[in-house]
Amino acid sequence: MSLIVKICGLSTRETLAAALDAGADMVGFVFFPPSPRHLSLLAARDLGNQVQGRAAKVALTVDADDALLGNIVEALRPDILQLHGREPVTRVRDIKQKFGLQVMKVIAVETAADLGALPGYGDVADRILFDARAPAEATRPGGLGAAFDWRLLEQLELQRPFMVSGGLDARNIADAIRITRAGGVDVSSGVERSPGIKDPEMIRAFIRAARATKELLVR
Repeated sequence: MSLIVKICGLSTRETLAAALDAGADMVGFVFFPPSPRHLSLLAARDLGNQVQGRAAKVALTVDADDALLGNIVEALRPDILQLHGREPVTRVRDIKQKFGLQVMKVIAVETAADLGALPGYGDVADRILFDARAPAEATRPGGLGAAFDWRLLEQLELQRPFMVSGGLDARNIADAIRITRAGGVDVSSGVERSPGIKDPEMIRAFIRAARATKELLVR
């Protein structure tokens, strides 16, 4: 089984090229103004055209309405919609049906109780992404560079493919895969030299480290 590697929050042609050339399976683009990685529709169109089928394009949104999703789909032509907000199961189902795209639902994790939502989302989402729960005072969702306790996923039984995110970098990715047995990893701040500013060499180092975990995926 091959590990899926997603580089998220890409915003320049240089860093997107680094991710594609290094063999990223998914490249993520953020559409959420509070984020330092937020893209305009014009920039998204340009970057989307650069991908040219070399990786799956993922559009990250937070509680977006249909109008915004429609504009994003028209500009980026994504392969996957990543829902990073408080979208209920019914909303995830509606989005999937309306836009005809794969949907990745993010589950924020802090304690075992946070996994209680899985049965519902697992029935409608194509893929689940586990991320650290943001601090109560945060202005945007996600772990914001912090990891959650990966041991919470050790006994996970999920029929859908899943990925892990939150606090990952080239140094700890092997531990994350060994503990969670996740089929994919998603990194953003772990390949940045400052918030929102990706580093091409850090991207390459992360993907090299991810590919080196191949033997850990043998079940």
